[in-house]
Amino acid sequence: MSSASEPRWRRLEPDARREQILVCAIRLFGERPYPSVSTTDIAGEAGVARGLINHYFGTKRDLYLEVVRRMVTIPSSAPQTAHPGTLEERIDASVSWFLDRVLRHSKTWLVAVGGVGHDADVERILAEADEHAADRVLEFVGMTEVHEHREQLRAMVRAYAAMVKAAGREWVMRNHLSRDQVHLLLSHTLLTLVRDTFPQVRAR
Repeated sequence: MSSASEPRWRRLEPDARREQILVCAIRLFGERPYPSVSTTDIAGEAGVARGLINHYFGTKRDLYLEVVRRMVTIPSSAPQTAHPGTLEERIDASVSWFLDRVLRHSKTWLVAVGGVGHDADVERILAEADEHAADRVLEFVGMTEVHEHREQLRAMVRAYAAMVKAAGREWVMRNHLSRDQVHLLLSHTLLTLVRDTFPQVRAR
């Protein structure tokens, strides 16, 4: 019995039904290569008519792109804005949140950050996610209103995001780093950027 079987008979609100389909698609695209996952498979897993997938997402490719977007974009509910405490505590919470998310959907996350060949749409989503993350990190560290050298600061955050993806792959795909080691690497690097590197850039 799939984890999605319980809600098959329930009448859900449109947002909840859409989320149910997306959750099932995230799982299936992580378990199988893209060509071997059909909208019929996803509809069966979610316990919905296949037409609902077209209604909420469009084509299978549209749904896949939404899965990629979900995997790589920082949501508004992320702890950057919700967790109180010192800068170190907030960074620790945000890195823990990220690693929990990667662990929960590790196969799908790897597919998303790796893309499907040279897919321009996937590359566009990844680039948009990096731009969004750059603004969220600057907001998170209290630099929302900083305009001088802002593009240089955002570029550094994008470079950090590339390291985040590489560290995630070293952990979940290659098993060269443990979760604790990745947490240490990401949290200390971000703290160094915020406390040491950003002030030096702004002072020049």
